[in-house]
Amino acid sequence: MDKDLETLKEANKAFYEAFESLDIQKMDAVWLKEAHVKCVHPGWDIQVGWPDVRDSWVLIFNHTIKIKFSICLFDLSVRGNLGWTICNESISTQDKGKWVDGRIISTNLFERHDDTWQLIHHHGSPLLSLDTQTDPSS
Repeated sequence: MDKDLETLKEANKAFYEAFESLDIQKMDAVWLKEAHVKCVHPGWDIQVGWPDVRDSWVLIFNHTIKIKFSICLFDLSVRGNLGWTICNESISTQDKGKWVDGRIISTNLFERHDDTWQLIHHHGSPLLSLDTQTDPSS
């Protein structure tokens, strides 16, 4: 894997480590602090600009006890100073003492600044589970 793809992969990994840690300082470190950054959490309206994006992470972190990710990376691309990943996120989180599982397909867009990839856009969409099937006759 070439150096650009490897460093992009590491930046994507750092994003999920920050998310899993529920530490806003770690999340701050992976994002570019600019007006053009955007974030779409599953079921939310788009957050535009660093202050609103950051506030969304604070809200999530303040209402999450524990979260664990298993990431399957489908695509990793670099074009100039832009790089993106497309991932399947398998998520486990605690809700009222029980672990709840979900799956999200996400796109993470990074911009390179001073040889560092910084996140400028995260979009997560829920995936429907294929594990549960309903009987159409019931």
